[in-house]
Amino acid sequence: MAAQKAGETGGKGAKSEQTRALILETAMRLFRERGYDKTTMRAIAQEAGVSVGNAYYYFAGKEHLIQGFYDRIAAEHQAAVRPVLDAETDLQARLAGVLRVWLEIAEPYHEFAAQFFKNAADPDSPLSPFSPESEHAREAAISVHREVLAGSKAKVPAELAQILPELMWLSQMGLVLYWVFDSSPERERSRRLAERGARLTTRGVALARFRVLRPLVLEVHELFIDFLPGMTQPRAKA
Repeated sequence: MAAQKAGETGGKGAKSEQTRALILETAMRLFRERGYDKTTMRAIAQEAGVSVGNAYYYFAGKEHLIQGFYDRIAAEHQAAVRPVLDAETDLQARLAGVLRVWLEIAEPYHEFAAQFFKNAADPDSPLSPFSPESEHAREAAISVHREVLAGSKAKVPAELAQILPELMWLSQMGLVLYWVFDSSPERERSRRLAERGARLTTRGVALARFRVLRPLVLEVHELFIDFLPGMTQPRAKA
């Protein structure tokens, strides 16, 4: 009997995940076709073949659907970068590979991203990559950069090892912003920016080894955490 109940619970859980995935996929399609602002939860529920109440059961609103999208992209990216991180030890190659993979994963959503960016650009919006609601996806993305740095042969001072991945992620956010508005064929300019950005970042990490430049890196990091919501708290001053 216990085994039967466990099986029933597992079946319900699988069905619940399928329903959640269906609602998310339907929302992404409608956002691309109609635009984020013109798509309602009712329309999403109707297209997915579920009740409006059921749609709200899985996602409290459209913003939560976007969080589901962020989480999906982050999870797909974490899995897709494995060949790069397992094969490369050179920091520039690792970082460039990680950025290229992100562009490849995100490409199908390019038009949709441009549509909802005006909402995400609002620092008070839950769609902002710096919002509390985006914390899970943001941390997943920063963890990739931690692995990029930790698995490289680059020599990084211990006092910078924790903050450099956050700065690398912020650099990636700059690439994302450029990509959103990039109209070049197959986003070729974004790909070039990723390569050059990886090279520049690698040079910056190499220069950070020099003690005279470390205070500058720390100051840049403090600037971001003071003025960007959602970043980690400033380091305690000695």
